[in-house]
Amino acid sequence: MGLPLQVLPLPSQRYSCHGCGDCCRDFTVQLSREDLERLERQRWSERLGEPVTIEFRGALFLRQRDDGACIFLQADGLCRVHGEFGFDEKPLACRIFPFSFAPQPDDVRVGISFACQSVRENRGAALGSHLEDLRRFQRNLPQAQRASRVRLAGSLDASDEEVHAVTSELASWLERDDVPFRERLDGLAWFAQQLMAASLERVRGARFRELVQLLVGALPQELAHHPIGAPTKRQGSLLRQAVFARTEDPKLAAPKRRGKMATVLSQLVRSRRFSRGRGRVPPIGLAWPRGATFEAIKATTPPGAGAVAESGAIEELIVRWLLATLLGGRAWGSGFYGWPMVDGIAALALNLAAVGWLARAHAAAARSVAAPTSPPSSADGGAASLADARAAIGRIDRSAGRAPWLGGNAERLRLEYLARHDGLRRLVRESWFGATPASASRA
Repeated sequence: MGLPLQVLPLPSQRYSCHGCGDCCRDFTVQLSREDLERLERQRWSERLGEPVTIEFRGALFLRQRDDGACIFLQADGLCRVHGEFGFDEKPLACRIFPFSFAPQPDDVRVGISFACQSVRENRGAALGSHLEDLRRFQRNLPQAQRASRVRLAGSLDASDEEVHAVTSELASWLERDDVPFRERLDGLAWFAQQLMAASLERVRGARFRELVQLLVGALPQELAHHPIGAPTKRQGSLLRQAVFARTEDPKLAAPKRRGKMATVLSQLVRSRRFSRGRGRVPPIGLAWPRGATFEAIKATTPPGAGAVAESGAIEELIVRWLLATLLGGRAWGSGFYGWPMVDGIAALALNLAAVGWLARAHAAAARSVAAPTSPPSSADGGAASLADARAAIGRIDRSAGRAPWLGGNAERLRLEYLARHDGLRRLVRESWFGATPASASRA
């Protein structure tokens, strides 16, 4: 018997596959031994006259075409393996997507990725209707059958009471419709900073629950007592570096095609351009519109300060994404690089800031494509829309928990720095709502 499944307890979230084919484009699929055996039985290499896998660092992956599409993606957007042999003959990673499995000490949390278009648009059936499929997937996932520890901070193991305290209090805060959207996002960043600064060795169990309740209960009054200014130059640079780290998607064939040194140098050049924040923005994904400049992004109205007609839909999307991440086990532990809860909440706040910045980048790039001879300026009044916010979440969530470098020391150091001097709060506020009110400029 495997661990019991807890499907994402978010009734507002729905999902069914609509065959858009987005998950077959620009995604890297690692293959298990069983996947390889199925592909060999299907004789694809013989039938296609070319390899269908590629090796990278000792593991095998599905090959991608030059445009980033899976070698099995057809012109109609459907999978050739699925069409000829059936759903159960596809690689396991393809069958599971967009669901994720995050083992806990006593159960397995089933989350869902907003890299899927149908998830972002909230189209389809209730998540509970997928339970039988999810149980079948779990039986084929050894890592989803073993209990996994959840740490609170550092090496401190978290109790069920402590995990529940954080998830329930933050979820309640994010769902408060009597508090403006701006303050709820600010409160999440403030809460992350407070936990990062706390020494929790002696604040355990019921005392930790009381601390979390005290911190969340102090909102939003506490925010008013601690106004913030605009991000510093260093904080802005770190946000752009974080965006680069979350959107960089090296293709496995690139080192062989271009050479390892050329590939590494190309990454360093793009990273430096993001850090400096001047001139034209390097490419962000194969399907992402190109041509925006960093100056145009600054001149773009943030998604949280855009058209009133779309503000409600944008707010619903962001709150649903944050809740799905927290409640679906994708913010810490086995769902997020094995990180402690405290670090995972800070990473979620930084991801939130990155989504706001990317939404502006998408809007600026789309305008550049539409009017290449008229670069946007502050006078254009361009604003990031719901479509831009969806595109941004898709890019951020496709790497969350899947990009090993985001679980390393560089990311931890970035978060530790931004947790000081209201860095996370400043970046979330600036990315989502723009210039800080003059009354807060003294911070």
